[in-house]
Amino acid sequence: MRLLAPAKINLYLRVGPSMADGFHPLLTWMCTVGLFDTMDVSTQPAPSPQVLLHCSDPQLPTDGRNLVAKAASLFLDAFAIDASVYVVLQKKIPAGGGLGGGSSDAAAMLLGLRRAFDSEGSDEALAPLAAKLGSDVPFFLHGPSAVCKGRGEMVRAIAPPAPPWAMLILPPFGVATPEVYRRFDRMDLGREENVSVEPDWQTWSALPAAALMEKLVNDLEAPAFAVAPQLEVLRRDCERKLGRVVRMSGSGSTLFTLYDGREEAERDLEKIRSAELGSVIVETAP
Repeated sequence: MRLLAPAKINLYLRVGPSMADGFHPLLTWMCTVGLFDTMDVSTQPAPSPQVLLHCSDPQLPTDGRNLVAKAASLFLDAFAIDASVYVVLQKKIPAGGGLGGGSSDAAAMLLGLRRAFDSEGSDEALAPLAAKLGSDVPFFLHGPSAVCKGRGEMVRAIAPPAPPWAMLILPPFGVATPEVYRRFDRMDLGREENVSVEPDWQTWSALPAAALMEKLVNDLEAPAFAVAPQLEVLRRDCERKLGRVVRMSGSGSTLFTLYDGREEAERDLEKIRSAELGSVIVETAP
């Protein structure tokens, strides 16, 4: 079977103070976008189950450190399935870009294996497996648009944003999420009120692009820009050239802005297109 795993953007991301276990409570509105990894998956009965993964990106591990392999192993163990899983992963979502590619791949694997083995496991049965894999994985079980709280495991579907198009600005470098959170803590930016008060999502989701972009917040921008000052320079440069608000997704390094029409987005794309900088127009909540 072939599985499609979409990228996501964090339209809104608030972060609370570090908890005793070192994790940070979140309040985030995420939506999928039309940029996809693909996985070709085959299975066969085996007395000693194994997961074999091949990936188009040679920089990514293909052993148990990869979330796809972890997801497959967790699924086989959870449902006591004696089978081996073979995966060929074609990466289009850049790693280290705040687009959740690895998390999306893992969620797609859980959903795909449930279908492949005709498992009776519902989304609720898959939820604890997703939560073990990472804070973004539960969202991808529910997309295309949801508010996530806690460590990401509390997922509530909401209406997708009205603007149907987004420009993704893809720098030629990533930003390490652990370092961004360490800098967040050193900057003492975590506040309980960041994650305890929710906006009026119904009103926000109906706003046109310019009005919505003005309201969006990402608490990880300041620490990410401290870790990678060139990213802040790029964001300011893009805002100047585009004449519109540009935000960061997740812990970076991807930047984005929303559009009400594709033609306007395509015209703006030409304003920032360069050999060094990747950029693409994608659908929101495809």
